[in-house]
Amino acid sequence: MAAGNPTPLSDIVGHSAVWSRDGKQLAFAKGSDIYLANADGSTPRKLITVTGTAHWIRFSPDGTRLRFTEALQDDSPSIWEVGVDGRGHRRVLKEQNDPSSECCGAWNTDGRYYLFVRNVSGRLFIRSISGRRDDIWAVREAPGLFHRAPSAPFQLTSGPMSLGPPLPSPDGRRVFAEGVQSRGELVRYESRSRQFAPFLSGISAGELDFSRDGKWVAYVSYPERTLWRSRVDGSENQQLTYSPVAAFLPRWSPDGGQIVYVDLQSGRPWKIFLISAQGGAPHGLLVGDETFSDPTWSPDGKRICFGRSPYADASIKKIEVLDLKSKQISAIPGSENLYSPRWSPDGQYLAGLSANSKNLLLYDFKTQKWTNWISEPGAIGFPTWSRDGRYVYYDNTSTEKAAFLRAKVGQTRPEVLIDLKDMRRYGKYGWAWSGLAPDDSALLVRDVSTDEIYALDLELP
Repeated sequence: MAAGNPTPLSDIVGHSAVWSRDGKQLAFAKGSDIYLANADGSTPRKLITVTGTAHWIRFSPDGTRLRFTEALQDDSPSIWEVGVDGRGHRRVLKEQNDPSSECCGAWNTDGRYYLFVRNVSGRLFIRSISGRRDDIWAVREAPGLFHRAPSAPFQLTSGPMSLGPPLPSPDGRRVFAEGVQSRGELVRYESRSRQFAPFLSGISAGELDFSRDGKWVAYVSYPERTLWRSRVDGSENQQLTYSPVAAFLPRWSPDGGQIVYVDLQSGRPWKIFLISAQGGAPHGLLVGDETFSDPTWSPDGKRICFGRSPYADASIKKIEVLDLKSKQISAIPGSENLYSPRWSPDGQYLAGLSANSKNLLLYDFKTQKWTNWISEPGAIGFPTWSRDGRYVYYDNTSTEKAAFLRAKVGQTRPEVLIDLKDMRRYGKYGWAWSGLAPDDSALLVRDVSTDEIYALDLELP
């Protein structure tokens, strides 16, 4: 097709569409539903509804099965299959006590092997929030008519870059894949020059938080998502967490002795941990199967306020406070369906986001009331208080007018500080971090990753 206008396939609406090898059928997904239709999109019928979101659908070589990826909100996808008659729905490649995640597979031409992307840490996608490396694996399909479980998978690639999804060549001698070597560059905005300059030598890290005395900084390395701390000049750096921990949003205690952070480790609910700034074993603050996120210290260091993840069900989403001495938990009144709390430096206010991330709200501890403070057409990301507590800084990158802004307490019109529409940010799907240096200058992470298509020689037994 050298030219021409696109033609709609009937009136179907969906995603991840694929034709069968004989060109007679079309499979596609619509959210959690998988459909099968004629090749022109006519007479669609629903085959199955899955728990997560279905995507990356592929027909088996004999046309009797669909194999697809099911992605859950906790970023732990897995591969499933179902017959074209809607029967035989089962998970593929499931091994007991295996935290790995898989996605985005394809059969080779003769159908003897199925190639897919696997991440042994449990979190996938080439630039996921966890940043773990993905590799290409293969599994030999069991012969016979009864579609028994495949044999044990084996690894095809291993190296410094993430590879996938795999596309076997028609002759079976090569596999094509996207290769990404993920790296960020930490930068600070210099108001005089109106330019970004490397900060901390431009290390591949983000989610910085500074000690109250301004002498120390905690940060998360990218893509490993390990927690580090160092002097603000980068000296005396020390790694505090190790794989499989996926650290997120560290926060210094007011006395500088401890750091609280979130662990996004796959296969488990998000949990909040506390670790000494000198290192050692972290310990969890909250028990149970619920997901917790966004810890923020009270100015006196006696309490930690927290919320649920942005993906939590609205019925349980609220903001709560943990008393570190008594271990008692109390809810902030009126915080239902809010998340991402940020305690003001003077302790008077608590900033929070609405469930759709489009509204920044302010809670006054004196009046015990919330105020709908700022509204944006796109998602508000990573609100951060200024050192003097007069402003909240945030970014709004999900619109054509992506920008870094600040809002002054007592005023409802935000001030645009930096135009971000042309900046290539590290992180996707709302996870591009922004924050503040001790002088309240903006900190962001520029994406300097390499991204190429590779052809790999393929030799299968």
